[in-house]
Amino acid sequence: MRARRAAAWTAGLLSIALVTTACGGGGGEPGGGAATPSGATITVNGTEPENPLVPGNTNETGGGKVIDALFSSLVEYDPVTAQPANMVAESIDTTDSRVYTIRLKDGWTFHDGSPVTAQSFVRSWNYTAYSPNGQQNASFFSKIQGYDQVHTEDPDGTAGPQTAPQPAAQEMSGLRVVDDRTFEVTLSAPFVVFPTILGYRAFAPLPELFFTDRAAFEAVPIGNGPFRFVSRQPGVNVVVERYEQWPGAPKPSVAGVEFRFYESAEAAYADVVANNLDFIEVIPPSGLAGNLYQTDLADRSVSRTFLGVQRLGFPLYDARYQNPQLRQAISMAIDREQINQRIFGGTRPPADGLVAPDVPGRIPNQCGELCTYQPDRARQMFQASGFQGPIELTSNADSGNAEWIQATCVSISNALGVQCTFVPVPTFGEHRSAINARQLSRLYRTSWVADYPSIENFLNPLYRTGGSTNDGEYSSPAVDELLARADAAPSVEEGNALYQEAERMIIQDMPAIPVYFQSFQAGWSERLQNVTVTPFRELDLESVTVSDN
Repeated sequence: MRARRAAAWTAGLLSIALVTTACGGGGGEPGGGAATPSGATITVNGTEPENPLVPGNTNETGGGKVIDALFSSLVEYDPVTAQPANMVAESIDTTDSRVYTIRLKDGWTFHDGSPVTAQSFVRSWNYTAYSPNGQQNASFFSKIQGYDQVHTEDPDGTAGPQTAPQPAAQEMSGLRVVDDRTFEVTLSAPFVVFPTILGYRAFAPLPELFFTDRAAFEAVPIGNGPFRFVSRQPGVNVVVERYEQWPGAPKPSVAGVEFRFYESAEAAYADVVANNLDFIEVIPPSGLAGNLYQTDLADRSVSRTFLGVQRLGFPLYDARYQNPQLRQAISMAIDREQINQRIFGGTRPPADGLVAPDVPGRIPNQCGELCTYQPDRARQMFQASGFQGPIELTSNADSGNAEWIQATCVSISNALGVQCTFVPVPTFGEHRSAINARQLSRLYRTSWVADYPSIENFLNPLYRTGGSTNDGEYSSPAVDELLARADAAPSVEEGNALYQEAERMIIQDMPAIPVYFQSFQAGWSERLQNVTVTPFRELDLESVTVSDN
């Protein structure tokens, strides 16, 4: 995902236009203007990219960091608030939230000097969506008209004997190039949030070389972002350098970035403490114990929430969990603040709704008393529900969640007067397999981290009937109708108001219990200044500077 300069989103009744304003960063807070370019290269902790550095086939953290440095998309996200704004796009206009006309800014080039054109985007999107190309981010194009003609599914999974049928077309009918700087996108249904998702890396453009010589591109990836590729040593690092002709703003101060790969987070942390590594975005448990990192990295660390929420889901296909009163009672039996303080040292804010902090469209305290600890009322509602118990919670044992889930069980037991037990499964893969196969008979841990910064992304995939991640099979015709109205709203503001209404309606049903908002702790070396760590857990490479000391 993108994490760029400060910006503002404005939406009109007849068009959606993104307007940006430059802003720097410092110590995790927005600051002043652009910094003077320097000759310094910084080092950032990373992990080996899973695949060659192709935006449409990169959806993991290691490759994503590098892609976000190499490529600029139509839209950027504010490094502090995550608000979307134009980057390569000059305008994104619509009259009905279904047909969008996208006009590109002039002067954008790829790192080989070739121009970024409307065709660069259309050809890239068609390539990613076309299922025989096997791109991991293909589903991001599913709302475009004609996606079902270019993308077919393997009938028995990638490991089965059958293969997916050949698509009927190679290009989506909803994409049309108007001229070198303009293209039109027609969606299969109105979707007011469409401009917001255009900052995700899957929507980045690709140069002509990618299509004429894929091997050459993979050896030396060519993007259009603030940094260009220098080298890659598998298992060691990826190095990029500042692209001086990048027309975006603010222009990076640092001359380059080395994404360095360590065998362990503990080794990377030790190097940050010793000033041998400039940035680590996730401090390991050894540094978190007793908040040691606050001493090791005095005045050079940050703890903040990111765009994620931890939940307990109900398998609503099990008749025992059909009563909303039961689900509400269990939610009010959880002492979220005590768990936050005792288990997480105060770093995991209790969830007060379904949408994480910093997400555009979110409003606080949507959950109200249903997400506060009320043991007496919870017990009364639980007894009235007729549930016989016991209550069981499950999660994978290999993810460090056992402590908070066990503490949650203790809280539920004490409040409701019924036995609550944590039943772990060995691995994340096994846990997800049981969820996907609809084989659960217990409450289950399920987290959600945003694909893009919008309240919509916390609702449609999770709670709409048939949603892509509606694992508990929640279904409400009233919620579906409200979400459809929000999708088709004439402006982002009106859409957000409807999404907020839908969130309140979903919470009353409580198909999943929001427990806490996810957070991270990051640290940096003494030489870094103006450090901003984005809601996507990335160092903002455009605003960071290097001390002359």
